[in-house]
Amino acid sequence: MQCFYVVVIVLVFPRSESYVLRPGIWDFRGHPIAFEKADFKDAAPEPTFGGNVNDDAVVDNDGLPLTSSICTPILLLNGFGVGSFHQHRLVQEIFKNNQQKQDHRQIVYCIDYLGQGRSWPQDCQDGHGPFEANLRYCGQTWVDQVTSFIEEIILNDDEQISEAVAKRKVHIVGNSVGGHLAVFVAAQRPDLVESLALLNPTPVWGLNLPGWNGRLPAPWFPKIVGRYLFDRIRDLKTIETYLEAAYFNRAAYDRSLIQQIRDCTELSNGGHAAFASILWSPPINLDGKESEEKMFYQALASLDCDVLMLFGRDDPWCKPAFARRMLEQTPEHVATRYVELSNVGHCPNNEAPTATAFVLQAWWQLSREGRITGDPWFVESNNIVQEEWGQTQLMEKKSHEIELSLLDRVAVSFV
Repeated sequence: MQCFYVVVIVLVFPRSESYVLRPGIWDFRGHPIAFEKADFKDAAPEPTFGGNVNDDAVVDNDGLPLTSSICTPILLLNGFGVGSFHQHRLVQEIFKNNQQKQDHRQIVYCIDYLGQGRSWPQDCQDGHGPFEANLRYCGQTWVDQVTSFIEEIILNDDEQISEAVAKRKVHIVGNSVGGHLAVFVAAQRPDLVESLALLNPTPVWGLNLPGWNGRLPAPWFPKIVGRYLFDRIRDLKTIETYLEAAYFNRAAYDRSLIQQIRDCTELSNGGHAAFASILWSPPINLDGKESEEKMFYQALASLDCDVLMLFGRDDPWCKPAFARRMLEQTPEHVATRYVELSNVGHCPNNEAPTATAFVLQAWWQLSREGRITGDPWFVESNNIVQEEWGQTQLMEKKSHEIELSLLDRVAVSFV
């Protein structure tokens, strides 16, 4: 299975810059977690972490010379229901800039959350396996997973330690629920996070349904509900319908993405139980206040790192109206920027990877230079970026410039 996965990488990205995309497995609380590490080809020795590594997973083109200057590492966090494959287009674009390649060595990590993608407990038995006992697939579990991954893998990499002992932090880029998790990681562990880039983050996660706390095994009723709904949402037609709503450009996804999402649900016998646990689990807690509402905005208000908000303007769910409220909640001492992408929906990292990478590279460059709070804005007005399936316009705005309809105001007041 893994060999086939490697071949797909080579065929999909034949023209990209020379870099290595290495799959690996890391242990989190006894569970095997799938992740990937991307580095320039000529600078990527055998990784020091344990896991499945394949040297043939190389995307090779020009082989430009590299310097030893390692940038702050980058961690990409997925949305719900996908795996790190949903970040491959963005990874490709991050490594495309030749000047970045010559001046700064960027290392990018992707990770699958427990119960998503290729990360599943061993020997799943529909919630009754020994490794599933007392497990809760909730936002806090994923926050703990991401935090441990940063500490044990990213910042424990021998290269990162030797080249950046005094600055052991990461840039986090999170899409949808990945943006939600990123905020809580930064709020709970500010010592680990250099900056956040939030791509259409969802402000809510965790329904906290009554009658069960989400810890496996599930009682009979949540088990029935989880089984029924999980089978509905992983139906190929349902996945296609979801993507039709999430993407502005239908040409930006195809049958292969639909099948990849479906394949994630067939890697384990734990999907039904996991989905039930997700439905019944509570929102992420902050300072032990597990059941308090709108905790996401409190987490935003407690941040101590710079925040970029990059929104697809045509997202039917996490609209720019929510970005305005998020910007208003961030502390005054935190530098924030907001960039809007036209003709882009809920997943800018996959639908507009060129534009997204362009903005992120500018954001990270300003961070290196200590100019995030300075003028001028790093994206000029009416800047147009050509994606494979159309153009997107980059528009940087301040919070008061984000337009709100009456419906937007009502929606934001409830979330």
